[in-house]
Amino acid sequence: MLIIYWRRLLKNRLALAGTFFITLLIMIAVLAPWLSPRDPLQQDLLSRLQSPSRVHFFGTDDLGRDVFSRVLYGTRVSLTVGILAVLISVLVGTSIGLLSGYLGGWWDGVLMRSVDVLLCFPVIFLILMAVAFLEPSINNVMIIIGLTSWMGLSRLVRGEVLSLKERDFIQAAKALGVPSRRILIVHLLPNAISPIVVSATLGVGGAILTEAALSFLGLGVQPPMPSWGNILTVGKDYMHIAWWLSIFPGLAILVTVLAFNLLGEGLRDVLDPRLET
Repeated sequence: MLIIYWRRLLKNRLALAGTFFITLLIMIAVLAPWLSPRDPLQQDLLSRLQSPSRVHFFGTDDLGRDVFSRVLYGTRVSLTVGILAVLISVLVGTSIGLLSGYLGGWWDGVLMRSVDVLLCFPVIFLILMAVAFLEPSINNVMIIIGLTSWMGLSRLVRGEVLSLKERDFIQAAKALGVPSRRILIVHLLPNAISPIVVSATLGVGGAILTEAALSFLGLGVQPPMPSWGNILTVGKDYMHIAWWLSIFPGLAILVTVLAFNLLGEGLRDVLDPRLET
């Protein structure tokens, strides 16, 4: 089965393009200390707001810091926040979806009505409300994004479990007295993994956008730690005289989110069981 999926992946141009760019971004994040020509925190007021040149590839900001170095280090922040926030979201959403679909009855009603209530609130409103009670930091941003973005996944997993639990192999496992925990982890979860993987991949792009928006508003990653969002915050004040402060981090966000969306859409096609025929 893995070989079949691998062959489909190699034939899917969207997935390959997304995989290529994501691999490149991960390498940039890992190698940032070696790729960066300067310390991203080093200030040089004599070189402030210089346009892109051979010395400063992406120019400098209002404090004379090298924007190219800050964008490279910002890749670390964005990928870390995006991936870890989605891991939290997947853990919570998958657990609630599995329990709701498998237990059914009263448990299903309570859990899904709770999800419905949370879905009534805009996600950004929930995030802003949570940030108001916590100190803005990279750890808090990851946790907040993860704990406010699991509701859609839980409903998706619940739907898969409702379909799977009526299958013969689940009924046979129950008849043999297999513990519910084993049925959930060994039988149901692996068979529902495809939509979880696709949803998680698409969710990374959304989490990166959310982190950038929070940092832009001053509620996310705090200076002097570089992130694409807080570089854009500086850029908005110098839009007419220092366009590079907005263009380069904006392009980095665009490419990263597009790469994860391409991979997610490609995986959706690759993992589609209807393609097995």
